[in-house]
Parts: sequence; structure tokens; C-alpha cells
Amino acid sequence: MPKKEKQGVVVSSKMDKTVVVKVADYEPHPKYKKIIETTKHYKAHDPKNECEEGDVIRIIESKPLSSGKRWSVLNIVEKRK
Repeated sequence: MPKKEKQGVVVSSKMDKTVVVKVADYEPHPKYKKIIETTKHYKAHDPKNECEEGDVIRIIESKPLSSGKRWSVLNIVEKRK
């Protein structure tokens, strides 16, 4: 089974080697069919501390690294402007 990948925006990079990523998911409402945005925060492992707040990054599933970290930074898609 392949590992899941997600793309999101870094919300916080204050922790050492950890970033908090906000990932948005868009789904239509079951009855009214309006597109609804739901967001979720993931903690991801950033071993080089190279991500900053506002960066768009890709994260990938990994083994549990702590009680809350289950994702790792794959690459930086776009640096903050």
C-alpha cells in the first residue's frame, strides 16, 4: 500500500524539527452540493528546520516519531513571499 501524501501551508514552525501544516480538503455538501472547505492540522517532522511559516509544502506518511507526529516533510513546493 503506497504512503499517503498531502499538500498544505505551514502554520507554525516554532518547535524544534517539527512544523504544523494546515491541509484543506474540498467536498460537496451531500444535500445542497455547495463546495465546503474543511481544514485539518498535521504535525510533520522537519529534520533540517528549513520550513518557515507561510511555505507551501508536501508531507508524506511515516512511522510514529512521537505521540503527535506521524508525517514527514517531503519537499517545499513554494517559499513564502
